[in-house]
Order: sequence, then structure tokens, then C-alpha cells
Amino acid sequence: MTEQNGRTGQAGRARRTGHTWKRALGAATVTGAALAMAVTPAEAAPATAATTSAAATTSAAAATAVDYATWQRDCRAVMDQALPYLKERIADAAPGEKQAIVLDIDNTSLETDFGFSYPQPANRPVLEAARYAQEHGVALFFVTARPGIIGAPTEWNLDHAGYESSGLYVRGFLDLFRNVAEYKTAQRAHIESKGYTIIANIGNTPTDLSGGHAEKAFKLPDYDGQLS
Repeated sequence: MTEQNGRTGQAGRARRTGHTWKRALGAATVTGAALAMAVTPAEAAPATAATTSAAATTSAAAATAVDYATWQRDCRAVMDQALPYLKERIADAAPGEKQAIVLDIDNTSLETDFGFSYPQPANRPVLEAARYAQEHGVALFFVTARPGIIGAPTEWNLDHAGYESSGLYVRGFLDLFRNVAEYKTAQRAHIESKGYTIIANIGNTPTDLSGGHAEKAFKLPDYDGQLS
């Protein structure tokens, strides 16, 4: 199910330039796949968030391109803290409680900036925690700044990577002119309005995590904005 607003059932210039280029290329890859799919079908409550950050990122890593092994190690460090929390919180669910986890997509659920391909592979440390949660009855919701035009291929990609989505929220046209943090906060509030308790919010940028509407937040590394 893909949802939009109007919903459908979902240091310096060099660094900024590189970041923009990577984001554009990643989006172009998925958009190209979406256009190809149009021609040839594919197989296809609020609480203050206590944010857990990755272990200290070195200034050298922030100043240069981050290698895949470093990124995976740093993601693992965060998720090694998240998984024990999730196990305990899931076990302590109140009778009838509908638990949910909200996840960002780019460089959180999927490896967007490490290999420009479609389908994009899952970020393994995040997938492992998500699978544990979904196997224990927790709903997974994906809230992304991706535009609605690539909602369908994004949803297929998530399924292909091993996630069982209970809802994908992508940006409608008007949302493209809206503050991203406010947009994402509103989507979490909408999930809560369906009766869910968001026990964790997982993302890699401040806009993924600010605004509350989750019991706990876990921040993956973005290396001072180098990753989208």
C-alpha cells in the first residue's frame, strides 16, 4: 500500500555537490526503472524521541567519501543497540496494543548510495531488526521523501529486499514544497491515528527523526549529510 499527501494507499561546496549528485543519480535510477515498468511489467500518544546515535564518526570519514565497510560497521553499531530494545519492548506489549516501527528508506532500509542499481539491496543490519519485529507481529511503515511518481517501484523494491510493508508514505505534489521534517512528522501522526503505537523510528538524517510521535528514535550515520 502506497500513501501520498493526497494519499494513495504507503567542509563546503564539494561535499554539497557530491551529495546532490548522489541523491539525483539514485532517484534517476529508480525513476528509470519506474518508466521501464510502465512499458514492461516487472515481476512484480506522542512521545519525546530518545535518539541513539552511531559511535563517534571520525572527522576524516566526514571529510572524504565514506566506504561501504565503514558505513556497514557504523549501521551495525546502531542496530546492535536497537534490536535489544525492540525485543524487550515487543515482549512488553500491552494486551491489544498495535505496535509499529517507522523506517526511512534511502540509506536506512535500502543501500541507496552504495551501488546505483535497481532493485536496491537491503541495508542488512536494519533488515535483520525489521524481520525480527515483523515476525513478532509489529507493523512496518516506511516514510520517505521520495516523490509519489516512484512509489510503485519503491514498494516493489522493499518487498523484493525482504521487508513486509504495512504502508509506504511518499510525497504527493504539494508535499514537494513542504518542509521534509514536518511532512514526516505528519505521517507518523497519521499512523498513530490508525491506532498504532510507534515503538521505534529509524532513519539516518535529523529530518527523519525530529518532531516526536515515536517512543524511541535510532539515528544511522549520514556523515554530516554526505549520505541522502
